[in-house]
Amino acid sequence: MEARVTILEQIARSTVATLERIEHRFDAIDLRFDAIERRLETIDHRFEAVDRRMDEGFREQRNIHDRDFRLTWAGIIALALGLAALMAHGFHWF
Repeated sequence: MEARVTILEQIARSTVATLERIEHRFDAIDLRFDAIERRLETIDHRFEAVDRRMDEGFREQRNIHDRDFRLTWAGIIALALGLAALMAHGFHWF
C-alpha cells in the first residue's frame, strides 16, 4: 500500500511541475502577445494619421477640382454668349 501512495505522490509532484512549466510558457506567450498588441496599436495610430492626411489632401484636391470645373463652365458660358452676340451683330439683329 505504501508503494502505491509513493507512486501517486510522485505522479502528483510531476503533474504539478508540468503544470508550472505550462503556466510559465503561457505567461511568456502572454508577454509576447502584449508586445505584439502594443506594436499593432502604434501601427493603427500611424495609419489613422496617414488617413487624416490623405483625407485632407483629397478634400483639398476636391476643392481645387470644383473650382476648376466652375471656371471651365463659366468660360464655356461666356464664350457661348460672346459668340451669340457676335452672330447677332453679324446678322444685324441689334
